[in-house]
Formats: sequence, structure tokens, C-alpha cells
Amino acid sequence: MADLVLKQLLKEYEKKRFIADANFEHKKSSLYMDYPKLEEINSKLNNYAIMISKLILENNIEKSENLKLEFEKLKNEKENLLKSLNLPTNFFTPDYECKLCNDTGYVLNDNNKSILCSCIKQKLFNIKYNSSNIGDLSKENFSTFNTSLYSTEINNNNFKANISPRTNIENIKKIAENFIANFDDPEEKNLLFIGNTGLGKTFLSNCIANELLKIDKTVLYQSASSMLDSIIDYKFGKDNSSDNIYINTLKVDLLIIDDLGTENINALKFAELFNIINTRLLNQNNHITKTIISTNLNIDNLFRNYDERIVSRLVGYYNICRFFGDDIRFIKK
Repeated sequence: MADLVLKQLLKEYEKKRFIADANFEHKKSSLYMDYPKLEEINSKLNNYAIMISKLILENNIEKSENLKLEFEKLKNEKENLLKSLNLPTNFFTPDYECKLCNDTGYVLNDNNKSILCSCIKQKLFNIKYNSSNIGDLSKENFSTFNTSLYSTEINNNNFKANISPRTNIENIKKIAENFIANFDDPEEKNLLFIGNTGLGKTFLSNCIANELLKIDKTVLYQSASSMLDSIIDYKFGKDNSSDNIYINTLKVDLLIIDDLGTENINALKFAELFNIINTRLLNQNNHITKTIISTNLNIDNLFRNYDERIVSRLVGYYNICRFFGDDIRFIKK
């Protein structure tokens, strides 16, 4: 099934790339008709590039260096001409949707091995895992994050805090923004969102996912119950899908585990949950992975319900953000 979905996606990519190339050729031809000087310069630049490569292969350093100087002069002339026409210097590049893989679906890794691009990995995650979990990112993002829905009243008796719900959510928002900005820093902590339903935990998770997708990070969004059930089914051969949920859970850039505490708890699930949390903290193969966990349980309940090894990882390696206030779902209405 996963192979079939990948083939279908690659066909879509091929079509998308064909359209981008065709549009580019049309755009370039139209420009050349109006400004033939540009075509002449581009032709010379291509010839110079070939000649320089040949001279380097022949070890003719002096001639290649002289030709490089001519190449740079011509390149500057081209850039100045484009500027005079109010055109960007990257005008002669097809407008591919993904700038990493140029809509091929593949990139080269550090070992020059062809691997799936993050853009197509994310599409596969969305189809198989995220479609029923992740919210509408066009609506749930920082531009629609409305802190005015939270009260400015300090109510220590109800919320056990000496700041208002609005100040609290503004502080949490800053933590989330720092998390995004420092995502590739191994010292940046993961996030643990705790608090009752209707306080914005899922909404903020989607805001973070939205921003990370913009910088080509992969995001996997799973409820704790669904994730652990799928992994156990896979390990016991109940799910023969070639798309390994277990490997993806360990390696995805950002894993969002929602509703921790709603799953049926047993020793096997304890072990799998600990392995996921611990393995992702290790940042194996110098690949930074981060995790966001949301739960309706407070810290005391987490200690009561889960193995001490799990909670100690959460307390030690996660920024704990406590959401409190009135249910904003009713306030919106």
C-alpha cells in the first residue's frame, strides 16, 4: 500500500515538475524575444562553463583562471541587465514548489546517496498518519493565535498561580517560539503541555507544526493510544504495512504525542513509550529530533500512572508548560 502511494506521489511530482519546466521555458522565450541580449549572454556563459571545465581537466590552470574572470564579468553584466528590468537574479530558474528537491522527490544525503526529500516524506505521513489527527493548519497557526480569549484575572484559588491565564499563555507562546527558533540546537528542550481540555494545547501544537513544516521539517502527529497500538501491532505482525510506523516515530523531526494518559496502560506500552521518548532524546546519527507531548494529567498524576523512568525523562528534558484558565471553546462561541 505504501509503495503504491509513493508511486502515485512521484507521478504527481513528475507532472508538477513538467509544468514548472514548461512555464519556465515559456517565460524565458518571451524574455529573449524582447531582450535578445540576454539570450546572447546566457549562451556565452554556458559555453564558458564548458570551456573552463575542459581546461581544468587538462590541468591548464592559467587559461582556466583567465576564462573564469571573463565568466564573472559576463555574469555581472547579466545581473545588472536583470536589475535594470526589475527582474530577480534567480529569474533563470524554474519555479519549483520544493526548493530542496526541485520537485523530484529525492535529495542527496551527506554520503551522496539518493533519499526521499522531507517534502514527500511529509506527504506520506499526512496520508497515512496525520490526516485524522492534525488540525487545519490554514486556520490553526500563530496568525490566528488569539491570547485575548484568555482572562486577565489572577485567580490563585482556582488556578493555583499568581499570574493570569493570559500572561501564562503569552509566556507559553514565547517558549513555543524559542522552541521553533532553536529547533536544531540539541540543548533546546522538548515540550510537555499539561492542562485540562479546551485550553489550547492542541492548537499551539498545530501552530508549531505549521512553522516547522515551512522550514522543511517533517512532522508526525499521533494520539498516544493510536501510536502505541500501531507500534505493538507492527511488532507482533498484525500490521504488515511496509511503511514502518515504529521507525518513523523514532526518526521524524518533530513527533507530537497527543492525549497522553488516555491509552490503556500495560507493561508492554510502558516499555514502548519509554523507548520512544528515550531514543528521541539521544538524537542518534547526529539527527536532531524533538517531541511535543500533551496531556490532561498533572505532574502528580503522571508519577502515579507512569514508570518513574518515563516521568524523570519528561521532568528533566522537557519544558513543562501548564495551561490553565476557562475553556476557550465556549468563549469563542
